[in-house]
Amino acid sequence: QVQLVESGGGLVQSGASLTLSCAASGRAFNNYAMGWFRQAPGKEREFVASITWSGGRTTYTERTKGRFTVSRDKAKFMVYLQMNSLKPEDTAVYYCAARLLETTTYSYWGQGTQVTVSS
Repeated sequence: QVQLVESGGGLVQSGASLTLSCAASGRAFNNYAMGWFRQAPGKEREFVASITWSGGRTTYTERTKGRFTVSRDKAKFMVYLQMNSLKPEDTAVYYCAARLLETTTYSYWGQGTQVTVSS
């Protein structure tokens, strides 16, 4: 069964950097896109970034484009989210997710990791 486990969250100051990791297991992900989402208190979950497992094609939301970088290490079955110039509004629980390329629905989700950015 597919398992996604996030790590790397924490409390940082505004302007700092943080890298989140997602360990993926349970199947081959060649036909999948791996996404990062976040949910702040009282707000809906929002898309942050995604990367196709095989080709490495990336997509970003405009709010994080230029500050966040998504990458994957196929050999290690890891997906990363490098976050730079963090702002208090980036505070949220960050989730790793996976979807088949031919769908728009993410079927697999991790448990989330908390990122808190203090001003």
